[in-house]
Amino acid sequence: MTVTTTVNGNVSAATASAAASAAATAEATGPQSLTMAKALNTAMADAMRADSSVLVFGEDVGMLGGVFRITDGLMAEFGEQRCFDTPLAESGIVGMAVGMAINGMRPVIEMQFDAFAYPAFEQIVSHVAKMHNRTKGKLKMPMVIRVPYAGGIGGVEHHCDSSESYYAHTAGLKVYTPATVADGYRMLREAIDSDDPVMFMEPKKLYWSKDQVDLGALRAEHDAGTSTEGRAAVARPGTDATLIAYGPSVPTALAAAAAAAEEGRSLEVIDVRTLVPFDDETVCASVRKTGRAVVIAEAHGFASVSSEIVARVQERAFHYLAAPILRVTGFDVPFPSPKLEHYYLPSVDRILDAVDDLQWED
Repeated sequence: MTVTTTVNGNVSAATASAAASAAATAEATGPQSLTMAKALNTAMADAMRADSSVLVFGEDVGMLGGVFRITDGLMAEFGEQRCFDTPLAESGIVGMAVGMAINGMRPVIEMQFDAFAYPAFEQIVSHVAKMHNRTKGKLKMPMVIRVPYAGGIGGVEHHCDSSESYYAHTAGLKVYTPATVADGYRMLREAIDSDDPVMFMEPKKLYWSKDQVDLGALRAEHDAGTSTEGRAAVARPGTDATLIAYGPSVPTALAAAAAAAEEGRSLEVIDVRTLVPFDDETVCASVRKTGRAVVIAEAHGFASVSSEIVARVQERAFHYLAAPILRVTGFDVPFPSPKLEHYYLPSVDRILDAVDDLQWED
């Protein structure tokens, strides 16, 4: 890979070059154990090396490396003009990114927590989502808004919202949410490459999940133009029923499928990956095969992405269904205190109970 780092701020050319060289050497050694946090960090670093128009900014993303350290080391390598801290003003952060995107840059911005993004909602809905259409295609909006979201970390309200439905409902936005380490890398690279705005929803509880990942293979895949956009993945094949999940709920769905297998029931798990655009083909093909489905999501069930998935599958696969589609979601209440979190979140037991209710003849 050719390093095209622009040296800015108080970082010397020697320091930046050494950091880039060390990163490239350390990450080009074949399969290795990697966290999702590191995969996301590497995706941003690779994008910044490849394209000098890519900028990263937000609250505490520079010197601190972000609350979850996802941007750790980026300021050291690329300088404070390409990775920098902003005031605590989410609306201003997004508004500035809009101006940058209009003028040929590719901003990648971080909202510290899901609910912290709400002050920027007007900017996102009125300007980010509509600019391309408003200008009849003359202006593009190549920007990524990274949002750490959902629960599972023992946080409280304002820190554990599942806000994906707001963005999925907003025409003009793409909505991605990775569930695996490899997808964290490949989907963030694709989001940064996109000429359309992407809400990149990062499951906080999966930041420290680990997997064996070949970064060299992922980079080659990216360079070849392979895309996951609008393409769900069959995370586990099965024949008896389909579990449809995304983001933080995918590992729970996989655990439920593993538990069901011990009881002789074969459950297929679909990882939706991109909520917008949505992969009707893969999801519905699975339900047509199994005849039964459960949709799993941490967000509230009412007027949600899970509601939309049920509607889309019912419209396209109604005559293949052996039972009504069921859902396992967060309850329709504000996110609870840490001691009550495990009651609120979808669990293996709740999923298996839903599967048992799918009108089995036996």
